Amino acid sequence: MNSRAIYFDYNATTPVDRAVLEEMRPYQEEIWGNPSSVHQIGRRARACLDEARDRVSKVLIAKPSEVVFTSGGTESNNLAIFGTARLLRGKGRHLITSPVEHHAVLHCFDYLEKKEGFRVTRLPVDRDGMVDPESVKTAITPETILVSVMAANNETGMLQPVREIGNTCRERGVLFHTDAAQWFGKQSVPDIGFFNADLVSICAHKFHGPKGAGALYIRSPLLPDPILFGGGHENERRAGTENLAATIGLARAMEMFVANPVFAQDSLREWTERLAKAAEAIPGVEVRGSRHHRLANTIAFTVENADSIALMASLDLEGVCASSGSACSAGSLEPSHVLSAMGVPRDLANSFVRFSLGRGTTADEITAVENLLPRIVGVLRAAR
Repeated sequence: MNSRAIYFDYNATTPVDRAVLEEMRPYQEEIWGNPSSVHQIGRRARACLDEARDRVSKVLIAKPSEVVFTSGGTESNNLAIFGTARLLRGKGRHLITSPVEHHAVLHCFDYLEKKEGFRVTRLPVDRDGMVDPESVKTAITPETILVSVMAANNETGMLQPVREIGNTCRERGVLFHTDAAQWFGKQSVPDIGFFNADLVSICAHKFHGPKGAGALYIRSPLLPDPILFGGGHENERRAGTENLAATIGLARAMEMFVANPVFAQDSLREWTERLAKAAEAIPGVEVRGSRHHRLANTIAFTVENADSIALMASLDLEGVCASSGSACSAGSLEPSHVLSAMGVPRDLANSFVRFSLGRGTTADEITAVENLLPRIVGVLRAAR
């Protein structure tokens, strides 16, 4: 990485914490057995896997049997949505979600609607991107079997009222899933019951754990249909040899950074507010999403008479690593689906910039970007 690079893309990924990396190392070099093997080397790996599940369940204050290890947020979301919808399709085929979800959620619902005969209600959001809990009550029918609304938006940082939504679902006897990939490590999680959800998706690399590691909390006694087949791994809920080293890294990162979030809210909120004011001081620049109900580390804005690709390139040339939306959609020419759902016109939704700060951010970096931003926007506009 460029030694002068300013990394403002922590919602895309975080560097692996050194203590997490050190704990993972023996599981690549010494404890390398297959946890499904019955011999002593395999049994040693199995014991470590079971211990990791116990560790994660203690952080969540859940039963070990309610934790399924996955390859990350995408797989957790897919297992929650496909597994639950297919399990309960005999009861009903109506599903509810929002249009501002991560594509790992939206594309699941699109597939179920187009290929498997489900009906999907996509709830409206307000200009800040928030789902009204009352709209969930209105949308639920006797055929509804699953509601999925994310906890925190990856693009704008918007915090959704998931506790209220989850409570409504529970009162109506409907299962609730929340994609909490952006919540863990940034917002407090006293226990997994905090979300009032039956299924919660977790992703390690969003809070200084390794890529390729995640978990799905599945509230007992729910047993979603598996989406991967081939073996009886994860109590027959997720076939495939477990990535033991990554799972150990997930457990360590959760122990270190979930109860006491690694993203320092006070300093990060002060800095994102400074960046927001600097952006808004430029004519034609508008901050998008709530200034209050958001992740403290995230600020997003649009730039009139500019486009995201040019903005990202110009920032990168100045050593600033930012984003124009979801990292999983990098290179897309389509405007942000999140901003489009918020009612932002297409041309502005296609001029979207997200700064997401983190543990390594410094006050000097904030000052540098405050000074750079007006010049970058000015040069781009002059070139049009």
